[in-house]
Amino acid sequence: MPTLITGSLAYDNIMVFQGRFREHILPEQVHILNVSFLVPTMRREFGGCAGNIGYGLKLLGGEPLVMGTLGAIDAQPYLDRFASLGIRVDHVRVLPDVYTAQAMITTDLDSNQITAFHPGAMMQAHINQVGDAQGVTLGIVAPDGADAMRQHAEQFAERNIPFIFDPGQGLPILSGAELRRMIELATYVAVNDYEAKLLSDKTGWSFEDIVSRVEAAFVTLGADGARIHHRNGVESIPAVPPAEIVDPTGCGDAFRAGLLHGITTGLDWATTGRLASLMGSVKIAHQGPQTYKLTRSDIDAKFEAAFGYSLK
Repeated sequence: MPTLITGSLAYDNIMVFQGRFREHILPEQVHILNVSFLVPTMRREFGGCAGNIGYGLKLLGGEPLVMGTLGAIDAQPYLDRFASLGIRVDHVRVLPDVYTAQAMITTDLDSNQITAFHPGAMMQAHINQVGDAQGVTLGIVAPDGADAMRQHAEQFAERNIPFIFDPGQGLPILSGAELRRMIELATYVAVNDYEAKLLSDKTGWSFEDIVSRVEAAFVTLGADGARIHHRNGVESIPAVPPAEIVDPTGCGDAFRAGLLHGITTGLDWATTGRLASLMGSVKIAHQGPQTYKLTRSDIDAKFEAAFGYSLK
């Protein structure tokens, strides 16, 4: 059965600064911040949270149904990519006279990132309706236009479709009241450790309060792995050492693809988290959010090598 992935579709313009931001940003001078970073290399990648998650889920053998918006000015390369991957575009809207969302991402040698984002077509993503997708048994509300995130959460709940609420980059544009409402509608919440703190600050709820309102909450911890808080306790998920650390862009989305696949196929929480951790580890060893290439048998072999038991 298809998994409905609502969220952004974007082109990522990724640049690498051959230094460390912390050496150039003076804390006592941030009120007059004026810095420039020389980035001798730049590449353009397919990105956006919905595109990245859909890509990872397809590699796992899932059936991603992506719901998002592209701008007609530059939509065709992304449509062609989905076609080459066998990802359905039934609910990808192409909007006239606008650009597709664009992220300008600069990464330093410590894997810190500074991102500028032009939303483009994403600002109209709310014209897509969850109810237009048939046969869906699981979904995710990933970062998107604010109206789209609010409305899609309501629409999933109205149709009794369980979904992950992944506020991510949407946290700054959603109010505390809106975040509280979306948590209450959601079945699951997925954040990184920084987002978990920000989500608590904005909602006025402790993280324990948030956990009490969902079936499970997933918190990624970077090199320290992840935690899954669920109704029977907490699973500590170990990190999988990557072959090398190349680019963190899209690691969280790869992790979420693993979560969706684990939930859809009925894996236990420990195994679901480990599969998600493996996907993030594989991704970080590649430049760009959709450049890692694995067969399902590759994933199974890597999982058994990392954790000592089989996914099958």
